[in-house]
Amino acid sequence: MAAAEAETAAALRAEVAALRMRVQELETENQRLAKVASSCTCGIKEDSIGSVAVASSCLYRSNPEAQHNEKFHQSSALEKDLSPPFDHTVVSAEREIHRNRNVKGSGLADDSSKRAKRTGQQVGILSHCSKRLVALKVMYFGQRFYGFSSEGNTEPTVESEIFKALERAKLLVASRKESCYSRCGRTDKGVSASGQVISLYLRSNIKDVGGGTLDERSEIDYVKVLNRILPQDIRVLGWCPVAADFHARFTCLGREYKYLFWKQDLDISEMQKAASKFVGEHDFRNFCKMDAANVSNYRRRITEFTISACDIRSSNDELCSMTIKGTAFLWHQVRCMVAVLFLIGQGLESPSVVDSLLDITKTPRKPQYKMASELPLILRSCQFDKADFMCSSDASRSLTEHLNDEYHQYMLQAEIFHEALSCLPLPDAIAESNSLETLHKKRNYIPLLSRQTEPSYEERIAKVKTKLTDNL
Repeated sequence: MAAAEAETAAALRAEVAALRMRVQELETENQRLAKVASSCTCGIKEDSIGSVAVASSCLYRSNPEAQHNEKFHQSSALEKDLSPPFDHTVVSAEREIHRNRNVKGSGLADDSSKRAKRTGQQVGILSHCSKRLVALKVMYFGQRFYGFSSEGNTEPTVESEIFKALERAKLLVASRKESCYSRCGRTDKGVSASGQVISLYLRSNIKDVGGGTLDERSEIDYVKVLNRILPQDIRVLGWCPVAADFHARFTCLGREYKYLFWKQDLDISEMQKAASKFVGEHDFRNFCKMDAANVSNYRRRITEFTISACDIRSSNDELCSMTIKGTAFLWHQVRCMVAVLFLIGQGLESPSVVDSLLDITKTPRKPQYKMASELPLILRSCQFDKADFMCSSDASRSLTEHLNDEYHQYMLQAEIFHEALSCLPLPDAIAESNSLETLHKKRNYIPLLSRQTEPSYEERIAKVKTKLTDNL
């Protein structure tokens, strides 16, 4: 009995040893195959079904026989949808978009990204195609976004949505850094824009971008392609080719912001008197959120600061706007300036307080005060020396229809709120309540120059240097 058990145990040990040896052989083979796959340099990406057609389109433009066969077999529906010359790459990208929508939730749509991770590929990037440096003019309604920049960990951001669209449209030719990506303004959470500008290298239909006069009609309709993919609250308004030394931030000559507000009981003439004091070059450290670790120069030039009515009325109130133009702006500068102007309009501060806050010798530390709300702020435009944005008639028509539809939807919502207002107490009771609230606010108000202050720039930079020294 004991001999049989010992024989069985020996047989099991021999089988386990054989299995271990086989596992080692398989692991060795797997490593060898992984090295072969990682060193693969084939031109066709395997990131999706549509991308095979995208890679083929690059060969198509250099193969007359392929062009002849493609023209013979292409469907009339696609010919009708795309203006000549036929943009095969756009079609393949659109096919992939519809395919991903159909398999949403099944897990199939994620296969391409999983394969890309295993092979070291970057999904949506076509490095083997023709490219050109392009500037895009973008508008967005910022209410649901955590700012423009995607450098933080909070989503969604406008920038992240734009890059998702660029990837799905197969317009990227390199990583964000390698494509020389730049943005003009870095708007905060909730801030909108009607004239934001970004630039980067994108895929192009034109093989020799730098040679002679170009017929832009043969180029990809970037506006049309991207607006089909972007969410409803982001739209590309135009595009233009730019020189190799173009940088959306550093070559920008000026930026214009608009801030909307209801007049209520504000003294607009006093606000305008104070706003005029901002015009010119000043040190705005008391009108921004100071970032001593990255910014040492707080001098900025304001070229225009005007306050005007918008010719829109509601419930005996009038919509107004502030237009602020300058060469560049500090972090939260516009919202800080607007906040101080509101205090002046309410009669809580004198216009002379602006002079005191701009005099950093007299006021080296910023008084603590709350910034104006972010929602009414709009980055209206960015000016460049040579940037003529264009938009095809088809794309322009679609844009107009979309923006009109969105405008009418918001007008309907506004009317619903207006209808609800009719059910509230009479205006006389509301006016009396507001009057008491204003009187109470004035009694308890602490003047800006009497408030607690934030650390000065010198104190902040000393703290930064101490931290750096401690970390060494």
